[in-house]
Amino acid sequence: MQFVTARSARIPALGFGTYPLSGAQGRRAIGEAIGVGYRHIDTAQMYGNEADVGAAIKASKIERSEFFVTTKIDNGNHAPAALRRSFEGSLRELGTDYVDLLLLHWPMNTAGHGETFAAMAKLKDEGKLRHFGVSNFNAKLLGEAIDKHGAEIVCNQVEYHPFLGQRAVLSEVQKRGVALTAYCPVAHGKVAKAPAIVAIAKRLGKTPAQVTLRWLIEQKQVAAIPKAGSREHMIENISIFDFALTEADHRAIGALASPSGRIVDPGGWASWDRA
Repeated sequence: MQFVTARSARIPALGFGTYPLSGAQGRRAIGEAIGVGYRHIDTAQMYGNEADVGAAIKASKIERSEFFVTTKIDNGNHAPAALRRSFEGSLRELGTDYVDLLLLHWPMNTAGHGETFAAMAKLKDEGKLRHFGVSNFNAKLLGEAIDKHGAEIVCNQVEYHPFLGQRAVLSEVQKRGVALTAYCPVAHGKVAKAPAIVAIAKRLGKTPAQVTLRWLIEQKQVAAIPKAGSREHMIENISIFDFALTEADHRAIGALASPSGRIVDPGGWASWDRA
């Protein structure tokens, strides 16, 4: 496995996204992902599947220390008391004493996060989380979190794939040594129909999804958390460490980005960079 280093965090470059997996079927899928080698597992309060993630990890009989578990604070839990109360609930659901990474799931279009970050830092001081960060923050909000609030951000989890460039956020995280974790990394399968990616995949004897995930993790400070419902796709996604892309490949894939490429955009929850 390749790792992304951000401050003191060492994040597996490829993880397993668990939304919308839940219930018995979700536990089976997460268990299968663990079985084929995933140790970076991503969940959230909003997903309603933290208990399923915890059950799958427990059933694996693998030591908790072998996993990198990320969860996220829901939108209604930003206030310090609500954050602590909901996070303690997340720990119970996950069946663990700590999480490796706690993220503020959505910024909710406000820069007033100082008390929220202070509450996250206190939980870290208490040993209940190893690292904390944000999700869906634009470049300006990320900079404010670090400079204005002094938050020890290690990660910004955002939508990132060939059809959404994220140049501003990528520049900001690279400048500050923060990780960017890409969700929707294969754009809900859209990469399989992109001629430029298909051509590269054919040349390398790989799939378009594998080429895309490789394109992401070859970028400085970038990790990716694809989701997969079948064992076949789980194995496909994690089998990306035996080849490399050329600079020309990177340019060809990067050229696919457009302002209309965003997939996830719930109204009023965030504001986006133009590039």
